Amino acid sequence: MKLSELNPGDTAIIEEVGGTGAIRRRIIDMGITPGIEVKLIKTAPLGDPMQIKVRGYELSIRKTEAENIEIVLGKESINE
Repeated sequence: MKLSELNPGDTAIIEEVGGTGAIRRRIIDMGITPGIEVKLIKTAPLGDPMQIKVRGYELSIRKTEAENIEIVLGKESINE
């Protein structure tokens, strides 16, 4: 499943960060790495960007970037 497929309130575990070059590096630099738990807070009215909670902070990510991130659905609530 892709991060872009999450619904608001869903929590997931990052399985793999895809993509290449600068985009992949930027995603990893933002703290989105395998094994980390993320929660989709909300999406903009047209679905882009997405606001996620990762490593205790909120981050906005484009849907095209989220399509490069493989996830596994996780727990209902995120640990802070």
